[in-house]
Amino acid sequence: MGSMFRSEEMALCQLFIQPEAAYASVATMGEAGVVQFRDLNSEMNVFQRKFVSEVRRCDELERKLRYIQTEVHKDHVHVPVPESSVFPFAPNPREIINLESQLERTENEILELSHNAVNLKSNYLELTELRHVLEKTHAFFEESFSFQQQDGTNASGTDSMTKALISDEALNNQSQVTRGRLGFVAGVVPRERVPGFERMLWRISRGNVFLRRAELEESLEDPATGNEIFKTVFVAFFQGEQLKSRVKKVCSGFHASFYNCPSAHSERQEMLKGVKTRLEDLNMVLNQTRDHRQRVLTTVAKELHNWGVMVRKMKAIYHTLNLFNMDVTKKCLIGECWIPIKDLQFIRQTLAEGSKAVGSSIPSFLNIINTNEKPPTFNRTNRFTQGFQNLVDSYGIAGYREVNPALYTIITFPFLFGIMFGDAGHGIILSAFGAYMVLYEQQLSKTKSSNEIWNIFFGGRYIILLMGLFSIYTGIIYNDIFSKSMNIFGSSWTINTDSITVLNNKSLILNPSTNFTQIPYPLGLDPVWQVAVNKIIFLNSYKMKLSIIFGVVHMMFGVILSVVNHVHFNKKHNILLQFIPQMLFLVLLFFYMVSLMFMKWILYGPQNPQKTGPGCAPSVLIMFINMMLFKHTTPFEGCDEYMFEGQERLQKCFVVIALLCIPVMLLGKPLYIILYERRSKNCESESSRDINGSIELKETEVSNMISSPANHEEEEPASELFIHQSIETIEYVLSTVSHTASYLRLWALSLAHAQLSEVLWSMVLRLGLDSETHWGAIKLYVFFGVWSLFTLAILVMMEGLSAFLHTLRLHWVEFMSKFYVGNGYAFQPFWFKNVLENEETIEE
Repeated sequence: MGSMFRSEEMALCQLFIQPEAAYASVATMGEAGVVQFRDLNSEMNVFQRKFVSEVRRCDELERKLRYIQTEVHKDHVHVPVPESSVFPFAPNPREIINLESQLERTENEILELSHNAVNLKSNYLELTELRHVLEKTHAFFEESFSFQQQDGTNASGTDSMTKALISDEALNNQSQVTRGRLGFVAGVVPRERVPGFERMLWRISRGNVFLRRAELEESLEDPATGNEIFKTVFVAFFQGEQLKSRVKKVCSGFHASFYNCPSAHSERQEMLKGVKTRLEDLNMVLNQTRDHRQRVLTTVAKELHNWGVMVRKMKAIYHTLNLFNMDVTKKCLIGECWIPIKDLQFIRQTLAEGSKAVGSSIPSFLNIINTNEKPPTFNRTNRFTQGFQNLVDSYGIAGYREVNPALYTIITFPFLFGIMFGDAGHGIILSAFGAYMVLYEQQLSKTKSSNEIWNIFFGGRYIILLMGLFSIYTGIIYNDIFSKSMNIFGSSWTINTDSITVLNNKSLILNPSTNFTQIPYPLGLDPVWQVAVNKIIFLNSYKMKLSIIFGVVHMMFGVILSVVNHVHFNKKHNILLQFIPQMLFLVLLFFYMVSLMFMKWILYGPQNPQKTGPGCAPSVLIMFINMMLFKHTTPFEGCDEYMFEGQERLQKCFVVIALLCIPVMLLGKPLYIILYERRSKNCESESSRDINGSIELKETEVSNMISSPANHEEEEPASELFIHQSIETIEYVLSTVSHTASYLRLWALSLAHAQLSEVLWSMVLRLGLDSETHWGAIKLYVFFGVWSLFTLAILVMMEGLSAFLHTLRLHWVEFMSKFYVGNGYAFQPFWFKNVLENEETIEE
C-alpha cells in the first residue's frame, strides 16, 4: 500500500548487454513488466534497425498462424478450440527454429488438404449437376408433340420449330430429313441469372430457341467458399450450327455449365447409373478427406493458443531490441530505461542470469544515470485498487512522487455516493451485482466481450460493490428501504391522547416537549417521520446540513494533504505562505459555520427555557451572512441574537483574520522567490564561478540544467510569478464558496432519489395492493413487474449513474484541486500481458 500513497521512486538506467544474451534478458524483463525502455534510434526508420529481419520473420509466422486459425474457424462446429489461461514463455532461439519448421509443415499440410478438398468438391459438384441434368432432361425428352409437315419438309417447318418437340425416336429416325433435326444444349445455370438468361436467348435467336428449365430443390455447396448455391437445369433446343454457337456463347456469359447429355433414353439411363456410382465413390473419399482434415485441425487447435502467444512475445522482444543502440565495436547493445528502485536488484540478477545462460564471458551490467529529467509515475495496483486508480488517472496522471488521491478515494468515493444514493433496498441490488462480478471474477475475465458497457462495469466491479455496501449503510441511517422505513427499535415519540382523537385527526401535531421521550433513536431516523406531514421539511434541513458538514471536512482534508507535497518536494515555505493562510481561511469561515450547526443542535432543545428553546434557535445561514456583511438581525422578543456571549467579537476577528490571509496568499510566495531564493542562487553561482572559473561545463550538463523543471519555475519573470499567484489565490478564495455550495448536490440528489422511490411506490406498486379479490393476485403480479422494471431502470441504473458522475466531480474538482496537480505521465513498462491484451483488442 506504500506505493498507493505516492508513486514509486524511479531510476534512469543504462543497460549494457551482450548481443547473444540480449534476447533472454529482455524476455525475462517482459515477463516481470517493470522496465520502460526508451528509443535510442528515433532518427532511424523501421527498416534501418538491427533486428528488422527478425521482426519480418515473426510477421511471416503470424501470417501462417492467421491462415491456420482461419482454417480452424471454418470448421469451428466440428473442431473445438480449447480455452487456455496458461501463457507459455517466449521461445529461446533454438525453439524458434523448431516452431518455424512446425508452422511451415502444418501450413503446407493444411494447404494440401484444402486444395485436395476443393478439387474433390469441384468434381462432386460437377457429377451432382450432371446427375440432375440427366434426371431432369429425361422428362423433357419424354414430352412429344405432333410435328405437322406438308410435302416432306417445307419452309413452315422451321417457323414452327419453337412450338413442338420431337421425341427420342424422331430424333434418331434416320429417315428424317436432315433439315428438320433439332440440336440441343443441356446444363445448369445459377438460379438468379435465369430471367436474364432467357431474355438473352430469345433476343439472339429472335424466338427460335426453345428453352426448358427446372429448378433444383436442394442447394449445392460452393467448393471454394462452402456457401450454398442454388441452380436451375435447362435444355435449349435450336436448329443450325450458327444458332448453336450463339447459344453456347450466351451460356458461357451467364456462367452456365455444359454437360454432354445423350438424346437416347437408354444411353441416358446408362450414364446416370455410372454417375451415381462415381458419386458414391467420391462421397466416400470426401468423407475420409474430411475426417483426416478434422483430425489434423483438432491437433493444431490444441497448440494454436501457445503458438500465438510465443510468436507475439518473440515479436515484442525484437521490437524492444530495436530500441537499443549498438556500441562502436558492434559487440554490445546499449539501452536506456526507467526502472523502479525496488526492482534494480531483480534487473541486475536478470542480466547476470542471461549472460550465464548463453555462456558469455563478458557479463552484462546496469548503470544508473543521474538526470534532471522528470521520471514517469508508477503506482503498483492490484485487482481491488486498479479501478480506483483508473478513476484518478482519468483526470490526470499524478506527478512524480506526488500524493496519490486513489488511496483515499477507496473510502471517500463510495461514501459520498452512498450519501446521494441513500436507499438500503437499492443498495442491496447494487451490492448483489457487484458481488456477482467479484465472486465469478475468474470465469467472467476469461470471457472476452465486445460490449463496452459491460467491460466498464466489470472493470469497476469492486467500486460497484463498495458503492452498494455504503448505500446500504446510509439507507439504514436514513431509515429508507424502497421508500419505506423499518420500526426495529420502536419510536421515541408517544401519543398521550385517546384513540378517537387520533383517528379523527388527519394531521395530528406532536409537541417535542411532551410527546418525545428524550431518548434518541438508536440508529438512524425515527420511523415516525415516514408518516409525518413535515417529513420533507425535516429531511431537507437534515440532509442539507449533513452535506455542508461532509463537504467542508472533505475540502479541509484535501488542503491538509497539500502539506505532504510541500514537505516532500522541499518547499517548506509553501507551508507558511500557502497552507496556513488557506487553512485559516477555510476554518475561520466555513468550519466555523459547521461548528455553529453542532452548537445549535446541542444548545437548543424543547425542554430548555425560552431563550434556548426551539423558537429562539437562530438560523445558521442568516448568522453566517450577517457575519460576512457585519450586519445585525433583530431577534424575536425574549430571544438572543447570538448563541453565546462574545460571539459577535469572535466573528469579527475571524472575518478580519480570514481577509488578512488573502494578501499573504497573494504576495507571500512571489516575494519569497524573488527576495530569497533567487538572491541565494545568484550568490551560489558567483561563488562557484570564482572557485571553478577554469573548469568548463559540458554541453549536456548545461542543457540538463536549463531543462530542469525546478529551474524553469525559478527563472520565471517576476510579473508572471505575480500573475500566476493572483490566479491561484482568486481561484482558491472563490472556490471555497462555490465548492461548499457544490457539496449541496449530496442533499439534492438524496432528496430526489427518495422522492422518486416514494412516487414509484405510491403510483405503481400500491395500485396492485388495493384489490382484495382473487383478481388482485394477478393485478399485483403485473404491477410488481412494472415496479421492478422501473426500479432497476430508473432508480438503480439512471439514478446510480447520476450519483456516480456527481461523486466523480466532487473528487476531481472540489477535493483533488486542493492538492493535486496531475501533470505527470504514466509508467508504461514492457510487459507481455499488455502486449497480448492489445493484440486481442486489435483482433476484435
